[in-house]
Amino acid sequence: MKFFLIAGAVNALLSVAFGAFGAHLLEGRVADKYLDTWQTAVQYQMFHAVGLMVIAILMSSSLLGPLSSLNWAGYLMLAGIVIFSGSLYVLSLTGISILGAITPIGGVAFIAAWVMIIVAAVKAL
Repeated sequence: MKFFLIAGAVNALLSVAFGAFGAHLLEGRVADKYLDTWQTAVQYQMFHAVGLMVIAILMSSSLLGPLSSLNWAGYLMLAGIVIFSGSLYVLSLTGISILGAITPIGGVAFIAAWVMIIVAAVKAL
C-alpha cells in the first residue's frame, strides 16, 4: 500500500515537472508533433499516477484489502508509466521513431492494470 502511494505521488510530481519542461523549454526546439507526443506522455503519466494512489487506497483493510490482484494492478500500472510515457518522452526528445513500437506495450500494461482492479472488485465485493 505504502509503495503504490509513494510511487503515485512521485509520478504525479514528475508529470507536473515534465509538463512544465515541455511547455516552457521544448516549445520552438522540437516539432509540434513531438510537443503533442510529449503532452500525451504527461497526461497518461498523471492519469496513472492517480491510478496508483487509488490502488494504494483500495489496498486499505477498510476497503478491499491487500489482494494480489491489486498488487498486480499496481505493478502493471507502474510498468505502463515507464514503458508508455517513457518511450514517448524519449521519442519526443530524440525523434527515434522505432520507440513508437514500444509504446503499445505500455498501453497493454495500463489495460491489464485496470482489468486487475476489476478482478479485485469482483473478488472482494
